Amino acid sequence: MIEYHADDYGLFPEQSRHIIDCYRTGVLNGISIMPNSPYLKECMDEIADIRGKLLVTVHLNIVEGKPLMGDKVPRLIDKLGNFNDSFVKLFFISYIPVLRLFYRRELRKEIAAQINACEPYMNGDSFRIDGHVHYHMIPVVFDALMDVIKEKELKVSYIRFPREEISVYQQAKKNIKDVKLLNIVKVMVLNCLVRRNQRKYAEEIAGMNLERKMFMGVMLSGHMFYENVKALLPIAADTLADKGFNEIEVLFHPGDVSLETDIIQLTSKDDREFLTSSNRLKEAEALKKLGSNLKR
Repeated sequence: MIEYHADDYGLFPEQSRHIIDCYRTGVLNGISIMPNSPYLKECMDEIADIRGKLLVTVHLNIVEGKPLMGDKVPRLIDKLGNFNDSFVKLFFISYIPVLRLFYRRELRKEIAAQINACEPYMNGDSFRIDGHVHYHMIPVVFDALMDVIKEKELKVSYIRFPREEISVYQQAKKNIKDVKLLNIVKVMVLNCLVRRNQRKYAEEIAGMNLERKMFMGVMLSGHMFYENVKALLPIAADTLADKGFNEIEVLFHPGDVSLETDIIQLTSKDDREFLTSSNRLKEAEALKKLGSNLKR
């Protein structure tokens, strides 16, 4: 099975409609939902009739907007109350004695609140979990997540481990475009963090009996266009069996933020640049073309 997945659902109503159009006229079958968005309930109510047909995942977010815990997590926010910690900063904090304990405590509070906020929208009796900009793989963040899972005795069926098979891209290099050096670095960093997290929590992860999926989407993050994905999928399918997987999650970001009233609400500079890019429209087009404009 291929999970054609879109992140950031629920951030804004109009942006979320752009995402769900990729289900109604394309192959999209999974969404990650923004726990701290003030529009989450409105956006989830809009898809009440089809939610059960989608793989719905908690998109842990400590990047964009305000925390659900407000000023109870002061280390995570700026003077305006918005999230304000970079990936690099949290990575280094993960290895600073004492300081990492303070951050881990606050992250536990916010992660627990975000998971709780998404509980009404999960299909079945378990949670699927990933993270905005993959922050959930940062050691201090992942440690806090595992604390919450243990303390709350949560049933979790899936955690996204964004480890890419670089060989897939090497084999397809003549037929794909837009591989950026920055994304290569991201893949290398995330692959290392995945190994760290899976190794440290091997026993706990085995006990959860998580879905095991190959992953694809960081190497071409921002450029998951039709021709690129079309070239990669056959190679990825051949790689599945070799790596012991039965399924693959292919990540897209088709939700463009186009309304000025929404754009001014974005608090992350990187999100503002990424989510307002015309590339979001191209990724939405890819999801529709991959289904030959399937209507459902």
